[in-house]
Amino acid sequence: MKKIIIKNTDLEIAPINFGGNVFGWTLDEKQSFSILDAFHNKGFNFIDTADTYSWWVNGKGGQSETIIGNWMKQRGNRNEMVIATKVGSQTKEHGFDISKKHILKSVDESLQRLQTDHIDLYYTHFDDDTTPVEETMEAYAEIVKAGKVRYIAASNVSPERLRESFDVAEKNGFPKYVALQPHYNLVERQKFESEYEPLVKEFNLSVFPYWALAAGFLTGKYRTEADFSKSVRGEGVRKYMDDKGLAVLKALDEVSAKHNSQPATVALAWLLAHPSITAPIVSATSQNQLQTLFDAPELQLDAEDLQLLDTSSL
Repeated sequence: MKKIIIKNTDLEIAPINFGGNVFGWTLDEKQSFSILDAFHNKGFNFIDTADTYSWWVNGKGGQSETIIGNWMKQRGNRNEMVIATKVGSQTKEHGFDISKKHILKSVDESLQRLQTDHIDLYYTHFDDDTTPVEETMEAYAEIVKAGKVRYIAASNVSPERLRESFDVAEKNGFPKYVALQPHYNLVERQKFESEYEPLVKEFNLSVFPYWALAAGFLTGKYRTEADFSKSVRGEGVRKYMDDKGLAVLKALDEVSAKHNSQPATVALAWLLAHPSITAPIVSATSQNQLQTLFDAPELQLDAEDLQLLDTSSL
């Protein structure tokens, strides 16, 4: 499989980023190991998690990192993996927080759960909109210098604060963000394309979109009112069941039939065909779902396919 270098780093990844939010939530440790083994055995090596996954289950999170850490220790494959985790999200114990104190405490806790001496990519998960940017970037500089983190990235940060982060890093000689993790998919295009993509180009960022399948809507499994009860995420996709969403599903059906593929695979291939996108973040809870991810980098959409998908999703 063709590997990609994350821009401004020496990290080499396969073009699908596995979303670890399911570990310890909809998958227990044994099930998680099975999925991780299959993912790794197919040549994929990039896993995304967060210190707070899944805080909505136990109030504080940590389960996902713990499972990933246990898996890497048992398999002895830490050096083969690229591990991304995050800091700053809320839990039942605290609000959004990217203060220096919180970052320095959280990175050590993540390292312990992951059973590793370094994190490859460390994200600002959510901005708290109160901590001075200088304080946050100084904290990152400290943990990068200490070797605890190799590179830093940003997720839910406003365009204004993102730009300020680059200005502060440039002025102080701090490490700069190398990647962006935005909310972007076929039914959520406007914000990334209008507000963030110009910054991605300006600062030469790699892009790893989350909710790449719109919480499962783009798999095509939600098509009627009754379908919303199919999974724990069902109610979260109800908002997409409008004229635009149905038009996107119709286009996905048409393109997937043409290529003897699946809607989810086509939706991921559409992202991979986008010049600004490096590797979509997507999770799976079964071997069948995993196969739709494995197939995406192999599916080459033609100009007609891309035009149909683009038009349906405007």
